[in-house]
Amino acid sequence: MLKRQLLTQARVCRAVRPATSSASCLASLASSSSSSLSSSSSSCSALRASTTSRPALVAAALSRQIIARAYSSAAAEAGHEGEAPSGPINRFAELDTVGVHRNIIRAIVGDMKYEKMTDVQAMSMNPALAGKDIVAQARTGTGKTLGFLVPTIQRIIQTDPSLGERSSKRATADNIRAIIVSPTRELAEQIGAEARKLCAHTGVIVQTAVGGMNKPMMLRRTRQEGCHLLVGTPGRLNDLLGDEYSGIDAPNLSALVLDEADRMLDQGFERELRDIVSKLPDRRATPRQTLLFSATIPKNVVSLARTYVDAANFQFVQTIDPNEAPTHEKVPQNIVPVPGFEHFIPAFLEIIDKAQAGEHGPEPFKAIAFFNNTVVVQLFNEIFGALPRYVPNLPPTFAIHSGLDQRQRTRAADAFRRAQSGILISSDVTARGMDFPGVTHVLQFSVPTERDQYIHRLGRTGRAGNAGQGWLIVRKDEINNARRTLPGLPIKRNDTLTTAAVDTLDTPKEELPAYFQHVANAMRRVDQDKIVESFIKFAADRRRDVVEASARDAIRWVKVQTPLKDVPNIPPTVYRGCPQLQYVPGITVGNNYTQRSTYSEGDRGGFRGGRGAGSSYGGGRGGGGGGNDYGGRGRGGSQRSSDPFASMTRGRQSDRPQRFERSAF
Repeated sequence: MLKRQLLTQARVCRAVRPATSSASCLASLASSSSSSLSSSSSSCSALRASTTSRPALVAAALSRQIIARAYSSAAAEAGHEGEAPSGPINRFAELDTVGVHRNIIRAIVGDMKYEKMTDVQAMSMNPALAGKDIVAQARTGTGKTLGFLVPTIQRIIQTDPSLGERSSKRATADNIRAIIVSPTRELAEQIGAEARKLCAHTGVIVQTAVGGMNKPMMLRRTRQEGCHLLVGTPGRLNDLLGDEYSGIDAPNLSALVLDEADRMLDQGFERELRDIVSKLPDRRATPRQTLLFSATIPKNVVSLARTYVDAANFQFVQTIDPNEAPTHEKVPQNIVPVPGFEHFIPAFLEIIDKAQAGEHGPEPFKAIAFFNNTVVVQLFNEIFGALPRYVPNLPPTFAIHSGLDQRQRTRAADAFRRAQSGILISSDVTARGMDFPGVTHVLQFSVPTERDQYIHRLGRTGRAGNAGQGWLIVRKDEINNARRTLPGLPIKRNDTLTTAAVDTLDTPKEELPAYFQHVANAMRRVDQDKIVESFIKFAADRRRDVVEASARDAIRWVKVQTPLKDVPNIPPTVYRGCPQLQYVPGITVGNNYTQRSTYSEGDRGGFRGGRGAGSSYGGGRGGGGGGNDYGGRGRGGSQRSSDPFASMTRGRQSDRPQRFERSAF
């Protein structure tokens, strides 16, 4: 209201043109609006001499003074009148009361159209903006990215106020002020894009550095544009900071953010994190703020916090309400036992048809389908690329896996975000941190390696209060393994899919339901090498209790659904790692050569993208390496009361199943 009154008065001032009396008129208008503006009259006196010759210029200048002083006075008066927030702020427009630069607020409120903070944002921003180091437990999809970006960018501007405004001042690559470390390329790119939006009206330059990105090109751009905020993955950041010829340096670093800390440790990035920090300036000589965010707070994350967070000036932010049901308890979850691998895609197609039909007409179907390794993701992506020839109205398909370079992965992620309906076929690179709006279904094929993996995948749907469904498609021989791996979860057996009951062994191919025939036809158009590699992955299952059954099912899959003439060999190196394979009839040991089917139309080349990348990835960086050197560090129980980090593990919410909990299926 005050701003509107002042702007009205300013317009009146601009309209006034009398010579000498105009300044007096302006002064009286200003003073009448608020007693706090009385000082405007002195400004009018100083300008009175020039009003006869340039009245419009004086009016404009004076109107700006009126508004500027009014804001300052209004802020002061608000403190006396109780209008300013007395406690933690929870609206972005209030960030000016805690010193956040107006151009950051302009980007959030004006450009991004955010008004009210999420609980995570309010709980983390307030202490971080007060200068404290933060250890925050926050789930993905709760707005935590903005929760650490705003304090980080504000700290950069605090150390160099000139960066608050866009200017022609040249930035350099060797004066980075803040670094954000993220576990995956996709998440780092997502954070970088959000940071650029926040910095749109400032002079802060944001760059991203991730594996898979062309390093020379990234360095060339960074040297040309400069960098104040660098977002990257552990491996690439460690590489750049350790390369004396890269030109990348951070001698005046003021902020370090570790996002998804638990995941970085799980993926074996402990050494890279230590190396990165060792290359940064000593925080005793160059103070910096550390913000650590993690979905879970296991012992290795607590140990990480002890190493990198200032124990004398930190706050643990618990953003998870212990009374709130986790996402994986609110999303309906189904498990569908099927006879073999050949039922996976037919069951998927049936789920798509049922979802698209809907009770009230056609509905959007937006799903993420997770597989346990890259090779299978590549094969199923090629199959879905060929299926539209046989299955009309199939949603568009996208794929993200470790065999793609960063540009391809970013393009696929952006396209899937924009799609109203679509299918994303993915390995675990999208299981955490990535935000895809409107996901209606999450499908997981075969039993995940661990319970947390299942939960994180499921968390891609049912976000922000939206509805979602979870489907787990497993072979019948995996049911016992699923019960052991996924106890205490509200997964219900679903026997409504007709495809799950089809006997493919005793039914001639030409008499199989249409779903199966469509998949068999599509498989004639895919890269035969991918079928061979997928067979090896299916057959050589590392879970000892299911390897023989898995190998038998893999042989059946080749015979009833693929165009291969013979069952592929198991390479000697793989065979030695799975000695149980010697008990499976039909398994032969040897090297494979490209097998050709009897079908060829000359158009298979379009489906050959990404060859040879899958076999060298598989399990990423080992998945369990994080934390072996952590845990305790010799701190005994007697020190618990004096340990400032001990509170992080007390009374924390855990979704670990109790010993007596059993699976519902």
